[in-house]
Amino acid sequence: MLASIFSKTRPFNYLVVGILSLFFFSVKIIALAQPNADWIYYAEEFGLYVLLFASLFILNFITLKNGLTKGNNYALLLFFVFLLFFSSIFQNKNIIISNFLLLLALRRLISLKSLLQTKEKIFDASFWIFLAALFHFWSIFYIILVFIAVILHVSKDYRNWIIPFIALFAVTILFFLANSILDNTLLSTLLDKTYISFDFYYFENVYQRIALALFTSISLFFFVTHVFDLPNKALNMQSSHKTILFSFILGVGIYVLSANKNNGCLAFCFGPLAVMGANFIEKIENNWVKEIVVYALLGLGIFFFTMQL
Repeated sequence: MLASIFSKTRPFNYLVVGILSLFFFSVKIIALAQPNADWIYYAEEFGLYVLLFASLFILNFITLKNGLTKGNNYALLLFFVFLLFFSSIFQNKNIIISNFLLLLALRRLISLKSLLQTKEKIFDASFWIFLAALFHFWSIFYIILVFIAVILHVSKDYRNWIIPFIALFAVTILFFLANSILDNTLLSTLLDKTYISFDFYYFENVYQRIALALFTSISLFFFVTHVFDLPNKALNMQSSHKTILFSFILGVGIYVLSANKNNGCLAFCFGPLAVMGANFIEKIENNWVKEIVVYALLGLGIFFFTMQL
């Protein structure tokens, strides 16, 4: 039933995911709240939830607008499920903000296939990526995707290779302006995040380890099946799906490089992985198998969310 509901794009699907994500987000925030937490704390957390739901909406918009799936909401559902796998993201505002900005960048890069307003799209995507790096520094690794998109779509015009550096200059000017107003506090905060860490022994409980192991297996399966299915995609869609694949690889790279690592850093993989997973689910011909896959993923997400409270 659940798979059949999300097999079509319906306003009801947004309502369901919105209510469920608000419920689980609220449970996590209340469980972590200090006894003396005031209304300002809850107002800030609600603002983060709005940003998180906006990320879900943007991913779904990217998927449907660019024909990355066959008119379903599976990507929306899978993104929500992945949030449940690693609910530590709910308490990390920098990752939520940075991931939201990277999704805005991905939206502009995917739309390059139309070959309309290409320079504006390259600038916008680069601007969002450099802005995201101010919140989670290694998000800057995502700038590689801009050059990959240029190669895939508009490599012949040399000016397209220069635009990301113009965006970097613009963000740098804005950053130092804000830093001067705040007495250099922004610069010191940013510099504290610029080191690379390969420390993967950050787990607080065994369920975080199991969730990571299972997520890695699911990710590898979705990624490999998508790679092998790529030649079957329409020729005019292959570049968009290649962008999704590279986006996922870069998301993994951000996680690997990140300082103060935690499972929430995997959020940068959620968007592209949800698209790949949606493509896999929609190809399942047996409806019962499709339902089992969807219910199993959701059940696992709820299980890991509960055990990590």
